[in-house]
Amino acid sequence: MKKTRESVPRIALSLLAIVVLSSVTQAQSSQEAPAYKITPVLSTIKFKVKASIRIEGTFERWDATLAFTSTDASSGSLDIKIQGDSVNTGSKSKDKKLKGPHCFDVKDHPYITFRSTKMVQTGPHTFDVPGTFSVRGISKAETLTFTADREGQGTGEIEGILWFERKDFELGGSIPFVRIADRVELTVDFKATRVSGPPLLFKQ
Repeated sequence: MKKTRESVPRIALSLLAIVVLSSVTQAQSSQEAPAYKITPVLSTIKFKVKASIRIEGTFERWDATLAFTSTDASSGSLDIKIQGDSVNTGSKSKDKKLKGPHCFDVKDHPYITFRSTKMVQTGPHTFDVPGTFSVRGISKAETLTFTADREGQGTGEIEGILWFERKDFELGGSIPFVRIADRVELTVDFKATRVSGPPLLFKQ
């Protein structure tokens, strides 16, 4: 088919319209997904394990990212990256053992991480978040269970617990005459601020 002089600008206009509409659609899509920021100074990551003496503490340095692809709360993903050598139990001797080669082994494996694979809403404000949990270079499938408070004035709170077994991650170390349980509780308390986009929608 022979192109006329009029058909050329029409084709160009059609291509331009497709590009413009695509850009508008992408912009609308990005605007529909809320963006949140977790502020470490207002949040905490702690751990504890049952023992005949007090063994619990806080991680002082870490980063966490909470992202969504839509306003559906189940569309979220959560990544946590903890610096193992920031552990603080209030006891220098305990901290040294935890950082050592028989426990976190921070020299060769400086980070403790959790990367979610999905979010499953189990109630109006509760979620199960399966993901990959890594300690001392060993990665296992674990689940973080959390409660999310509805945001007020653009700010929300996430309180969660991840239970794991020490033996699964070869977390050894011992203290003479002290009984230490195998199960460890890792807790997160995040303050998340919505920096752009609409609020999340929770299933009722």
